Amino acid sequence: MREITREAARLLERAQIGEADAARDRAEEVLRSVSGDLADGPACMHFVRMVTFIAQADPAGAIKAADLMLPAAEREGSAGWRACALAGRAWQRLRLGRMDPSQNDVDRVLRDLVAADSLAAEEREPIAAVNSLVAVAIGYWELRLYELADPQFRMAYEMSRADDEQNGNRAMWLLNLAEMHLCWALELYQISDVDEAEEHTAQAEGYALRAAQEVDGADAAAWRENALLYAACSRADRNDPAGAAADIELYLGKLEARGFMATPTTLSKPFYAVALSRSGRSEEALEVMACAVRELPADADWLVTASTHRTRAVLLARLGSRDAESTLAYGDTLAAGLWRQRLNTLHAARSLHDLEALRLQHEQMARAAELDALTGIANRRAFDRAVEQAGAAPDAARRRIAVLLIDTDKFKEINDTRGHAAGDAALRAIADVLEAQTSPDDLVARLGGDEFAALLEGCDEDEAAAIARRMVAAVREIPDCTATVSIGIAVASAAGLPAALCRADEVMYRVKRGGGDGVLVSRPEQAVFAA
Repeated sequence: MREITREAARLLERAQIGEADAARDRAEEVLRSVSGDLADGPACMHFVRMVTFIAQADPAGAIKAADLMLPAAEREGSAGWRACALAGRAWQRLRLGRMDPSQNDVDRVLRDLVAADSLAAEEREPIAAVNSLVAVAIGYWELRLYELADPQFRMAYEMSRADDEQNGNRAMWLLNLAEMHLCWALELYQISDVDEAEEHTAQAEGYALRAAQEVDGADAAAWRENALLYAACSRADRNDPAGAAADIELYLGKLEARGFMATPTTLSKPFYAVALSRSGRSEEALEVMACAVRELPADADWLVTASTHRTRAVLLARLGSRDAESTLAYGDTLAAGLWRQRLNTLHAARSLHDLEALRLQHEQMARAAELDALTGIANRRAFDRAVEQAGAAPDAARRRIAVLLIDTDKFKEINDTRGHAAGDAALRAIADVLEAQTSPDDLVARLGGDEFAALLEGCDEDEAAAIARRMVAAVREIPDCTATVSIGIAVASAAGLPAALCRADEVMYRVKRGGGDGVLVSRPEQAVFAA
């Protein structure tokens, strides 16, 4: 799996430098290699597939890919890949909503993002962790919640620095930061907050220059050109506008020749025009913006679209156009309203964050209340609740469950001869080996003292006896532990579990009276030894 995850990291880079089709073909090849069905493949390759649709401006395709990815991530127990799917789906819904207002649902988007944010914080596998942080950051960025996106990108970069070999090109996250601060500056210019805008272009330049130094790998040249383009854009409104204009023209041409993503090229045009205008080349600046307006993609980001039109209007107004002045006044009023809307969304997101943190705290407290403090497995309360819930379920009469009651033999000898610390260590070791014999859908609990129990989903008597025999053998093999276990088994419908517990208890004591270290199955018609 580790090698597949590393390949996924490489494919993610390819998907974003004009090779989305090739990256998707390879991802789908790996996904189908498991069973022939895309759905059964690894979550990391589902993520690559989703990103290829994003790179090709196909939000509907990306949302379907995210929906296919979620079960794969849940199957693998990966919080990070689940976060990637939820966050990716969230910001693609935003983009779809811009194309089709009937699909717009900001509340649902925010809930997906906040859930993804919490999951990303749980992930420890480096590649999944970094990509989940970036996916959440981009989601916040799409909502223009720059304050929430910035720390996510910075954490992704720092994590990549700590594990560079396993995380591909860490400079990508610096590029994300540079691009985001340029967008932040563009929006501040829209509301005439020039001083703060220049602070963000200065930050963008710092991130872009670091990215240019740190790029690595087969696609380093393309990413370096992207970084240097952003560094040049950052200088357009500050020092050296003539040098900025020359560099923007140079790197813009190189990226367009590569067939690079559209975002860097469309984002750079307003900065290019500003650099030209500040260098005394107003006519050229106006020509650049007239061309940029004509060539704006239909799916261009609203901020890029607004900035493109606004920059052209500013240039026309400087040449004396009264119509352009009226357009600017109207546009600035709209921009102020959108900025207020952004602040309201930021407040809503922070409120959801607080609610999610409270929910997680309550869940952690509830989980702690149902864990045995000594062994770390479920306790009597959790076991009783599982029995009660199984009996109350709609399918209780049809659902078959095996009950194992497990008592430790010779445990008192350990406490009496070696002390309670040795007894505690023995209980922890026994709990570990019992749980190791079961599946994730089963429950193993410590009922108290040296007594344990297990609920095995869907097992008949023979299957349950086989698992119990493995448990007995595993306990015998615990190093430096003289204890053994006696196990009684009964199988019943979920509705009949209380009676099954009594039957399992009865046969377990028959094992103990026979010397312990064995398994006995209670059957409705008779009880026979299984080991």
